[in-house]
Amino acid sequence: MSKFSLEVLERYVHPFIQNNDPDVILGSVFGEDVAITRVHEGVLVSHVDPIVGAVKDIGWLAVHVACNDIATSGTPPRWILVLVLVPRREDEHLLEEIMRDASRAAAELGVTIIGGHSGYSSNLARPLVAVTALGTITDLQPVQTRGARLGDHVLITKGVALEGTAILANDFSDTAIELGLNQADLEAARQLMKSVSIVPEALILAKHGATSMHDVTRGGLLETLLEMAKLSQVKILVEEGQISLSPIVERFAKAFDFNPLKMISSGTLAATVPPGQVEAASEQLRQAGISFSDIGQIVAGEGVQINHGETMRLYHDIHCEEDELARIWELYPR
Repeated sequence: MSKFSLEVLERYVHPFIQNNDPDVILGSVFGEDVAITRVHEGVLVSHVDPIVGAVKDIGWLAVHVACNDIATSGTPPRWILVLVLVPRREDEHLLEEIMRDASRAAAELGVTIIGGHSGYSSNLARPLVAVTALGTITDLQPVQTRGARLGDHVLITKGVALEGTAILANDFSDTAIELGLNQADLEAARQLMKSVSIVPEALILAKHGATSMHDVTRGGLLETLLEMAKLSQVKILVEEGQISLSPIVERFAKAFDFNPLKMISSGTLAATVPPGQVEAASEQLRQAGISFSDIGQIVAGEGVQINHGETMRLYHDIHCEEDELARIWELYPR
């Protein structure tokens, strides 16, 4: 599933969203992961995210992906609403499987399923799961995508193309074998899905002064950094050699011919951290057993500059509608 372009959103979506409520601190803004509303002595942070497809463990993944977005604000996710639509009335066992998986993810995260909706539609070829996640905070200012400041370091956790590679191994296994990968490759890639949650590292970095955080979903790390740069009105310098790329991701990228920097990667968190906080934040991540890389810095200017040796590539335009996984679905329809 892909997003509409920023141009389409600005023309056909955002004009119809009004915000006249003084308790809405952050409403619908492109590139921001959450909505923030004032409640009593604190704030309520909320987000909704859909997943559609033949993704293995789709209910589990949908819960984690939605809760990831809540965590990027520094807010522990607390409650979720789960919408499940299956293609046929007879798909009761599929509904049960999805809900069992969603319940398993909720237990892992310590969140409560407080409601939702389930049904079926003959217009669907594959199941659709949408999760709304909510959480509250009182003792911290919510972190926003737009908060990056000059001099900040750019940290990413766990590497890139994690979720996309795992999905290819689960849902395109026959194609992967045809493209030269083997069963050991498939199993190694599937294991990447276990690292899909960014909740622990997001909460750590929020407590250590992160100025901006964004989970790496559709469009990959490049699109994530472009959105952070645009909303913060800064330029992000990236040293490509510092970006962690696991050998299994490299093998899948070569076989399926995708760009790891543009592949969906739930499990990867991009964060900007002030220079004086980097050492303490890094130590906390190490103690928690979370791998990370310091890949660059915030400077004056616009866009994202990726340096690789003596070569340099500069990106300005946001293309949230472009997604490597969606492109592969079109090349190898299921």
